[in-house]
Amino acid sequence: MRIGTRESKLAMRQTEIFCERMAEVEPGTECEIVGMKSLGDIDLKSPLNQMSATGAFVRELDDAILRGDIDCSVNSLKDIPIDVDKDLRIVAMFPRDAPEDVILPCPLEDLPKGARVGTSSVRRVEMLKEIRPDLEILSLRGNIHTRLDRLDKGDFDAIILAKAGLDRMGIERPMAILDKDRFIPAPAQGVIAVECRADDDVTTASVRKLDDRTTRIAVSAERGIMKFMGAGCSSPVGIHAEVIGSEVRIVAVSYGYSETPRRVEKMLPIDHTVDDLLNIAEYLTGKRDTI
Repeated sequence: MRIGTRESKLAMRQTEIFCERMAEVEPGTECEIVGMKSLGDIDLKSPLNQMSATGAFVRELDDAILRGDIDCSVNSLKDIPIDVDKDLRIVAMFPRDAPEDVILPCPLEDLPKGARVGTSSVRRVEMLKEIRPDLEILSLRGNIHTRLDRLDKGDFDAIILAKAGLDRMGIERPMAILDKDRFIPAPAQGVIAVECRADDDVTTASVRKLDDRTTRIAVSAERGIMKFMGAGCSSPVGIHAEVIGSEVRIVAVSYGYSETPRRVEKMLPIDHTVDDLLNIAEYLTGKRDTI
């Protein structure tokens, strides 16, 4: 099985996790890892919100699957656009790792007035501006190690990263976990996903064994709301869903659709309808005043 991935250390580690799990469900599976550079890896100057429509971190991998150069690709699901190519399928979503953001090296409330905080996410920028309008927020692009190096060099007083990436890389540093009900994660944050060609029944049958139903239910709700909002991977929107018994708890926030941020906290049945997600999306985009 030929598995495509970005060449960053985190992407490679996520692909190693995929290979380890495939070996557990199908012993003897041979994995060939094929590293590629994505547009998002090459262009470190353009704002991510201007690149999101192109699938900045997955387009090259998607094209390689469609050409038959690789059998599947392993990505962070939050980087995969909502409208997946009609000839591709997200076949597996791994059990979700930590969904939260973290701030390094200290809690947000401990930062002095005017502290310089680095992030490339418009969602994180808007949340920071709402919680700590006194901070100076600066653009920060690059992989985990590049960002940590810039923090160590003193370019920033603090930076914000996804906890899942640090955990997967085994990086332990002074940090504070940001409350996911207040600093709401990006849709699908913390989830590794595997894409395959829609007509590749052999690869699909194997990879599907790694799919986690609970994660898929939660993430499908998050991405469904995002789709109805017309939002993308780099929109100023936070959405997090969690399966609790026979219900799905959804917390969400949107910026820029109305004069003030719009927030949602709602319980839906696990077999909720499309209209339930549409109602939330329309509230977040200011098209309705109640849910």
